[in-house]
Parts: sequence; structure tokens; C-alpha cells
Amino acid sequence: MRWKLLLPGVVLLAVIWLVSFVTNQPLRGVATEETARPTADLDESIQKVNTFFSQRWAGEDLQPAKKVDELSVLRRITLSLMGTVPSLEEIRAFEQDSGTDRLQRWTARFLHDRRYAEYFAERLGRSFVGVEGGQFIVYRRDRFLNWLSEQLEVNRPYPELVREMIAGDGLWTDEPEVNFLMASYDDGEGFNNNKLAGRAVRAFLGQRIDCAQCHDHPFDHWKQNEFAGIAAHFGQLKLSPVGVREDRDLKFEVEDRNTLEKKVVEPAVPFGEKWEPTDGTRRERLAAWITHPENRRLERAIVNRVWGLLFGRSWIEPVDDLPDPPGDEFASPNVEGAKHPKAMKPGESDLLDLLGADFREHGYDLRRLIEVIVASKPFLLESKSEVDDSQRLDRMRQHFAIFPLTRLRPEQMIGSLLQASSLTTIDQNSHLISRIIKLTRSNDFIKEYGDLGENELDDRAGTIPQALLRMNGNLISDTIESGPLSAVGRIAQMAPNNDKFLELCYLVCLTRRPTAAEAEVMLPILNGVPKNRRGVAAEDLYWILFNSPEFAWNH
Repeated sequence: MRWKLLLPGVVLLAVIWLVSFVTNQPLRGVATEETARPTADLDESIQKVNTFFSQRWAGEDLQPAKKVDELSVLRRITLSLMGTVPSLEEIRAFEQDSGTDRLQRWTARFLHDRRYAEYFAERLGRSFVGVEGGQFIVYRRDRFLNWLSEQLEVNRPYPELVREMIAGDGLWTDEPEVNFLMASYDDGEGFNNNKLAGRAVRAFLGQRIDCAQCHDHPFDHWKQNEFAGIAAHFGQLKLSPVGVREDRDLKFEVEDRNTLEKKVVEPAVPFGEKWEPTDGTRRERLAAWITHPENRRLERAIVNRVWGLLFGRSWIEPVDDLPDPPGDEFASPNVEGAKHPKAMKPGESDLLDLLGADFREHGYDLRRLIEVIVASKPFLLESKSEVDDSQRLDRMRQHFAIFPLTRLRPEQMIGSLLQASSLTTIDQNSHLISRIIKLTRSNDFIKEYGDLGENELDDRAGTIPQALLRMNGNLISDTIESGPLSAVGRIAQMAPNNDKFLELCYLVCLTRRPTAAEAEVMLPILNGVPKNRRGVAAEDLYWILFNSPEFAWNH
């Protein structure tokens, strides 16, 4: 009879093992030697960017910071592409790679990793649909992010994604791209066409025209009728039993604030009328206008956002409030010879135009754009300088003659904490339980630490509650607990001596080895710890490194 009592448990264990086995198999998007090769024609584009900065720094009489070590660059790459520090497993493999251009090859490897697709989908998705979950029945943000990550994984040209988001039809579950539209839907009011117009221009063209919804923009050249013309493109949206569709009988009306009379507004664009086709639905025409090769705002907007995600600070701030392209025929207001307040000085935004043109000429390839930026001079500079003139340092930061110090965003902080708790890489091939723990802990931490929302590239100061959470939070204590499977416990057990023990802790937490000065302070302390107390010493050292300013900043 005893075996009958044990049978349910045996079956449960078998099911768990089977699920774990299946979910542990390599997934689509895992990098291999064949797929993770740098783009073939990068050198010329990288050189153009480097020449731009060399000339800019010389013109500003700036000496750039020194070139940083490659482990620091590796940390920057994994933080910006996957939201985590590299694992010890990855660090060891990187250091054993003695081939030339290993940074370019490892960048390509990470860009073919599923973690990049999922992480960048969340980052870009915040500008496309925001962060709110919305009405679950008619809006599925999770389905949208899954769709977006799949598009990034196969590296579809960027304008194709934009066109599908704007002009898509169907159910939000079967055609996830329409969740871009459904994010603005309200049961009582229907589609918010004004919200869609403002978001489309801000997300895809990098310009804020929201103020022109009710009146002419007070600080820019946008007019209220121009905003209404863009919003009218969404005016025939209708929700039906088969999902989103276009109802050509619908009229788009706006109410006059003074007379309260409603008038019908036809679709129109504020510039580049020749770019908008005359056939197709209203949304198809708007999508074609936004993604037209001559509409330089599209490429400038995504270049500025990607630059911001890689450096932690966009080239032009705010990231979605760009001036009109310099020299653009639509850049000046109606007053001849005048320039609106956000107009750039000649040559000031050349970087966006340089990278934007390269992006367009190479098929709007996001991976390639990232490869070019990561291999350029500014990304490879140190974040510190021997310059003691604060004004000169500010100019160096302004012109990216020094790598900008930026705080890790909440998802980077928790991603790094969790990865540092494991010596092996936590990714799509990790054990099911590891992935579940990472997901739940990440969500809990970000909620408590404070989600930055869709404006996550805005500069924000750290808070006392955030510091206290890092020092005393349950997640930290669980992460640094010395056990047979944790990184802390394994380092304490396997390090042959205290020198190697100290080195491993620094590599796992900070992606570098301790300096001579740090070793001089720490080794005498470790040498005085009994062997049976080594686990406790490892916990204490981890706690110190986790709470150091160095861990919490990208540098």
C-alpha cells in the first residue's frame, strides 16, 4: 500500500522534470558561432562616427577621456542590451577569447540572444504603448511586447514595425501589433484619437505636438489645426466583433472651444504632403507618411532613443522632443528668417543625421545601428577624467568626450543583483525555476524600488527609500545568503585562497578585479576569518559591493 501513497508524488516529480526538460531546451534566438557575427560593412560607418567626434572635440578644444578597459565595455554592453551585468561564465569566456575585434563579435552575439529581444522590446514598448496594463479584455500589453520582441529577434526593418502598429487591423490577441491602437481605447469613450496622434508623433518622429491639441503650441511652430489633421487619420477607427477595423462612414469632428460647435476635420499632415499617398485607408496613408524615406524625423527619433538606451543619456534631451532637422524645408515657422525656440544651430545635430542616413541606407537595421554606436569612440571612453575644471568637465559630458555616468534603472539594478547571485548565465536556457524566480523577484523589486515609467531616460536622483531597500531589503538578504547553490556559497567553497576569493567576488559583482589598494585593505581582514566562517565573510563582502556607488551606476 505504501507505493500507492508515494505514487502521486512520483508522478508530480516526473511532470516537473518533463516540463523543466522541455523548457530548458535551446530556444529560437540563441546565438551561435554562425549567427553571432558582426555585420560585414561596419568599419566605414564606425569611422564616419569617429571622425565626427574627433572634429567636434577638436573644434571645442576638448581632449577626450582615455580608452576604458574591455571588461568595463562588456559590462556596458550587457547592461544596455539585456539589463544585467555579465555572468562569471560570460566573463571567463570573454577573457579566453583572444581573437581580434572580440568586442564587436560579442556585441553581435548578444544581439542574437533572446534576452536582447525581450529587453529592448520592453524599452521601446514604453514609448509605443506606455507602461499601464489597461483594460485586459480589450488590450494585451504582454501580447504586444511578445510580438515586438519577435520582430526584434528576426531583425525586421524598423519602418515595417511602425506601419503595422499604425495601420494594423484585427483582434489584439491574434494581431498583437494592434495593441498600439488598443492602448488608447476606453470602454466609455472609444478610441482616443488625440492620444494616438500625440503618441504616434512623439514615439515615431520624436517630437511633442501634444500641446497643439487644444491651442497653437506656445513654444513651437505646431498649430492646432495641424494636430487635428493628424488625429483625423485615426478618426475612422472602430472596434467590432472581429477586432480593430476601419469604418469609412465615420466622420472626425472637433469642437470649437469658443463656439462649442463641432466641425468635420479631414486628414492632413503638417509638412511633406507629397509623402502621403492618396490611396489606402487613413491610417495606411499616415503610416506611409511617417515612414517615408524623406521624412528624416523617423530615423532621427529612433537613433536618438537607441543612443539614449546605450549610453543612459540621449544625444538630444528630452529623447522625444527633438528639433526639426537642420536645413529641413519645414523647419522654420511662417515668419521669414525666424527660427522656433528648439531649432538647432548649424551642425549641432549632425550626429543624428549621420547615423540616421546610415540606418536608412542599410535597410533600417536596428542591430547594425547598435553595432555602430557600441564600436564608436564615445562608447569606449572612460567615465572619469583627470580634468579638475568643472566647467570643462561639463563640456566634455555635453559632447560625449567622456562616457556619461548614469544611474542604473530599476530593471538594470534587479537584473544585476539576480545575475550576481549566480555564477552561470541566467537566460532562456536556465532552469525553469530560476527563470520563474527571476521574473517574480524582478516584478516585486521594481514595484517597490519605483518604476520610472515611459520617461525612463529622464535624469532622476536616487532616493533614501531606494538606498534602504538595497541595504535592508529581503531580496538583498536572500541574494547574498551563502548556500550550496548560490554564487556566494560556491565562491566561499571553491576559491583556493583569499586572493582568488576576493577576485571572484569583484568579478561577479562589479565585472572587474580589485585594485591593489582594495586588496591591501581587504586581504588582511579575510586572512583573519576562520575557514568555517568564510560563507559569512562572503555575504558581508557581497553586501558591501552591492551597496557601493559603483554597483548602482553605469560607468
